Amino acid sequence: MMDEVMTTADAATLGRAALSMAQTASSALLTPPKPSSDSSSPPSSLLPSNLPLITAFLAFALAQFLKLFTTWFKEKRWDSKRMVDSGGMPSSHSATVTALAMAIGLQDGTGSPAFAIAVILACIVMYDASGIRLHAGRQAELLNQIVCEFPPEHPLSSVRPLRELLGHTPFQVVVGGILGCIVAYVMRNTK
Repeated sequence: MMDEVMTTADAATLGRAALSMAQTASSALLTPPKPSSDSSSPPSSLLPSNLPLITAFLAFALAQFLKLFTTWFKEKRWDSKRMVDSGGMPSSHSATVTALAMAIGLQDGTGSPAFAIAVILACIVMYDASGIRLHAGRQAELLNQIVCEFPPEHPLSSVRPLRELLGHTPFQVVVGGILGCIVAYVMRNTK
């Protein structure tokens, strides 16, 4: 737990700084290497220069980072584990697939086969996040309550609790989708 209290202004400044650093890093990654006189030499960049791929990863990282602040806003506590957990606000799954689909649409056009595949994938992932995984989390919550009511001598009374925060509410999915669109729109001119 953190001993210091972060104000809303501090959080906003930190968020702007993180977005600025991400834009600077992505611009550096997406700058094509200078051609060398030796055509057999490998490219100087170790990271891919695939804009949709980088946009999707950036949207995922930003969504996971924002979970720190939404957890603090909702529960008034800092929980760094939220950066690696599934579930919660915003949906990093939705942000990732939406950013990927939109980046492909902006780069290749909405008539491309890659865009069609990305949109279908995004729909499946978002449906799964707000449907199947959400209900699996609710079932895990009920099972954990049942196990807690077992007497101590019951063989299942000492079983480790199931993870309950697996899916997303429809609102969390929509917010993740909006975040993905924003990231893709901001990244569109970083080639």
